[in-house]
Amino acid sequence: MVMKEHIVSRIAIFILAIAMIVFGIQHFIHPYDLLVKVPDFLPGGIAWVYLVGTAFILAAISFMTNIWVKTAAYLLALMLFSFVLTIHLPNFLDTADKAYRQMALYNLLKDSALAAFALYIASNARHQRILENVEEVREREEHFELVEQ
Repeated sequence: MVMKEHIVSRIAIFILAIAMIVFGIQHFIHPYDLLVKVPDFLPGGIAWVYLVGTAFILAAISFMTNIWVKTAAYLLALMLFSFVLTIHLPNFLDTADKAYRQMALYNLLKDSALAAFALYIASNARHQRILENVEEVREREEHFELVEQ
């Protein structure tokens, strides 16, 4: 049972990682399309677009390699929640354009859901060791069963 849950969990994390890689690549392919989303109060303009693209790709690599997963997931969640508060929520509240308001709401919900998934990954990172550690978990479970008897 642990093995099946582990595999399903790893597949879900890989799917998120693929999405993060696509988002990251988009930041490098279309940086000026995304520049309009950088809040005016942040100096640096286009540098933020590239930084965010890099952060998406690095988080994805962390998830796929299972290295520094907890740190990467917490930082990804923090970044995504900051987008919700500094970009999507103000866009939702400050526009009269119905289509733009709806797009802002979708982006707010998407980034909130992705951030929640990243928090879930971070909270379970110690359980996400790839298959080489599954055997170690089984041995520990068998040991505890023997101790309890």
